[in-house]
Amino acid sequence: MLQQISSSELVLMKIIWKNGGSALYSFIMDELEKEDNVWKKNTVLTLLSRLCTKKYLKTSKIGRRNEYIALVTEQEYQTAQTCNFVDKIYEGNVKGLVSTLLQQDIISADELKEIEKFWEESNG
Repeated sequence: MLQQISSSELVLMKIIWKNGGSALYSFIMDELEKEDNVWKKNTVLTLLSRLCTKKYLKTSKIGRRNEYIALVTEQEYQTAQTCNFVDKIYEGNVKGLVSTLLQQDIISADELKEIEKFWEESNG
């Protein structure tokens, strides 16, 4: 099971995923700057190091530069987080989750029909 990551770590993972699953440190810093994120160099390096420890990333040297390579895809992360959420909040009861989504108008009846169609096509 994947370890939890912080929202700050997730920001970095999204940059790496968006870049095809790998990124140089300089690219990560450029992307953070584009998002008006003003983290200091040491903060970013600490977060990247934690992601390596948690087995979300590995590093590869390109000359003197570090490339960070995702070991977990965005889809794998989303799946693990969704399962964790359903287990924690709904005690594994997906029907309870869907019921809440419908009752609170978070998902429309049309969207539910689309999901049913998708389910039938993928299992048919």
